[in-house]
Amino acid sequence: MTKEYDLVIIGGGSGGLVVASAAAQLKAKVVLVEKHRLGGDCLWYGCVPSKSLIHASRIAYQVQNSHNFGIYNDNLQIKFSEAINHVQQVISTIEPNDSPERFRGLGVDVIFGDGAFIDENTFQVNQKQFKPRNFVISTGSSPKIPDIQGLSEVGFITNEQVFSLTQLPKSIIIMGGGAIACELGQALRRLGAQITIIASRNQLLPKEDSEAAKIIENQLIEEGIRIIKSGKAEKVELIEGKKVVFVKGEKLIAEEILISIGRTPNLKSLNLEKAKVKYNNQGIEVNHKLQTSNKKIYGCGDVIGGYQFTHVAGYEATIILQNALFFPTKKVDYRVIPWATFTSPELARVGMNETQARKFYGDNIIILKQEIKEVDRAQTEGNIKGFSKIIVTLKGDILGATIIGESAGELIHEIVLAMKNNLKVTALTGIHIYPTLSEINSKTGLLFTKQKYAKNQGLQNLLSKFFSFRRWLGF
Repeated sequence: MTKEYDLVIIGGGSGGLVVASAAAQLKAKVVLVEKHRLGGDCLWYGCVPSKSLIHASRIAYQVQNSHNFGIYNDNLQIKFSEAINHVQQVISTIEPNDSPERFRGLGVDVIFGDGAFIDENTFQVNQKQFKPRNFVISTGSSPKIPDIQGLSEVGFITNEQVFSLTQLPKSIIIMGGGAIACELGQALRRLGAQITIIASRNQLLPKEDSEAAKIIENQLIEEGIRIIKSGKAEKVELIEGKKVVFVKGEKLIAEEILISIGRTPNLKSLNLEKAKVKYNNQGIEVNHKLQTSNKKIYGCGDVIGGYQFTHVAGYEATIILQNALFFPTKKVDYRVIPWATFTSPELARVGMNETQARKFYGDNIIILKQEIKEVDRAQTEGNIKGFSKIIVTLKGDILGATIIGESAGELIHEIVLAMKNNLKVTALTGIHIYPTLSEINSKTGLLFTKQKYAKNQGLQNLLSKFFSFRRWLGF
C-alpha cells in the first residue's frame, strides 16, 4: 500500500521541529501536528524567556553592587514591566525561526489541532486520518502540580505564567529546589521580590555535586532569599487577601506562589493504548533507537522522560531522523550529556559527579579540583566563588566534571569535547589565552600530571640525581 507521508510528527517543540525541518529538507513528505503553537516550552516558557529575565536581573545586581568597583549609583530604578517587555521582545525576535510559515516554506504540512491515535497505524486530527510509514511523538511536558490542600482554590503560577506578569509580586513562595526554582528565585529576588524557597530535599539542586550546590545555596541566602530544606507544604489558605503556606509548623505569607517541583509528560490526549505504545508516569518507554513498543512510533524530548533539556531533544531528533527515514540502526549515546543551571554563579555539569563516581568505581578515581579564585581573570572581575572539579580514572580518563563559577555553562564544553573524543584529562593542558576564565580547564587538567609526579618517588629521585650531576659538571 502506498503511504502518502513518510512521517507524522506529533508536537512542535524542540525535538519535533528538528525532525520536521531536516526531514523536509531531505525531501521526505512530512506532517507536523501541534495543538497550540510551534516552539514548545523552550521558546515560550523556558530557555528563551528565563535566560532573558536572568540577564536583566544580572544587570540589576551588577548596578546594585557597582560600588565594589568604585562606581556609585544612588538612584537605581527597576521597572519590572520593562524587563518583561525585554523578555517578550526576545521571544518575538526568535519566534520566526519556529513559525508555521517557515516550516511550510520548507515543505512541511503544518496542522493545528488536538489529535489522537485510533489504532496502531493511524493518527486522527481535525477529522483527518494519517497512516504514514512512521510517527514521532514529541509532545513535551508540563509543570507538575502537587496535591496540596487548598492550592487550587488559592491559586498559583508556574513557569508558564511568570513571564507574562506585568507587575512583580512583592513576595513569592517558590515550591521546589531544582534548577528552575533556583534560577527564577534568584532572578526575581534581584528584581525586587522577597523570595522563600521550599525544597523537599536536604540539598538544593539534588542531582548536582554537593559542594557546588552549597555554593549556590549560600549565594541565594546572601542575596536575601530564605531557604527551607526538607520541607513540604501541608496546606494553603487565603487569609486577608494573602496566600498562606503551612510548612514545618510555620505559616509563610506571600502575594504569590510559584510551583516548580518538576515536569509531567504530555500524554493524556494521545490515546496511546490504541497505538499499542507503552508508557508510565515518567513518560513513553523507548529503546536505544528511540522506538516505542510500536516500532513504527518513535519518541523524543521531555515526553520520554530522561534528560529534559532542549539540546538533548535536538540530539534525539537526529537519531530518529536516520532511524525513521532510512534504517533503524542508530542508537542514542547519553554518556556525554552536558547541562547548566543559570544561577549566579553558574553551575555546569557533564558525566558523573563525585558521588556517582565513588559509588561505581570506589577508590579507583582521582578528584582534580581547582578553585576559580586562583584564575587571574576571575580575580580581575571579582567573580571568585566556585571551582572546577574533574573526576578521572587512575589512567586519566575523564568520567565527569562539574564547574561552578562565572560562565561555567560556556567553560564546560572543552571538557565535553575531550570526553566525546575519549581524550585524557591531560589534553586540557594545552595553551589557553591569558587572562581568560578558560584557564581553569588547563589548570585543573595540569593537576593530574602534578599528582602523578608527586606519587612517583622513583622519578623524583632520578631527576634529583640528574640535576646534581649537571651541577657537578658545571653546566
